[in-house]
Amino acid sequence: MRHRVSFRKLSRTHEHRRALLRNLVTSLFLHERIETTVAKAKEARRVAERMITFAKRGDLSARRHVDSYVFDPAATRKLFDTIAPWYAERQGGYTRIIRIGRRLGDAGEMAIFELVKTVEQKAEDRRRRIEAAEAKELAKSGGAATSKKKGKASDADEEEAAEGEETPAAKKKGASRGRKAAGAAAAPGKGGAGKGKKAAGGGGGKAPSKAGRTKRGGE
Repeated sequence: MRHRVSFRKLSRTHEHRRALLRNLVTSLFLHERIETTVAKAKEARRVAERMITFAKRGDLSARRHVDSYVFDPAATRKLFDTIAPWYAERQGGYTRIIRIGRRLGDAGEMAIFELVKTVEQKAEDRRRRIEAAEAKELAKSGGAATSKKKGKASDADEEEAAEGEETPAAKKKGASRGRKAAGAAAAPGKGGAGKGKKAAGGGGGKAPSKAGRTKRGGE
């Protein structure tokens, strides 16, 4: 029985449960709409509406109290500057829980936990979402066009560079061909000079010996 039990433990310790609720409330103020289980939404609803009541006061003490609970300072600023003025004429009932069925796996009952908004606020939010989507598509298409232009320009630069300058491989081939041609031109001169020296040396030394041999043979 749940006699004198005013909250749900959510199968967590005190520290874990407090951190969970702080996370849920911070996300609610930042995104204005979150998806969670029904049990967690019911527990976070109590804290979120209390924080909104503090924000409606608007004094320094209330701001410090809210800032000590939520994790993100941006959530505190949005709560005091944007969310609290929505409910200036409303006494309670700032949030809504919409059941969306059970999730796969453990069949936990899921719900959408969101802030209550007027018809005008919903229309304004819809208009902002449409404008953001259009701006995103425009930026995406513009980025694709600029990337194509950059690709074409880079291709043209590469072609001009290829026409104006030789590649490193072509330069190496040209240098090697020049060295081979120089070597081929120098080789015949060296060979001729060597043969000339040999002929001169042979004529001076070998001719007398042959003559001597013939004379000796004749004698």
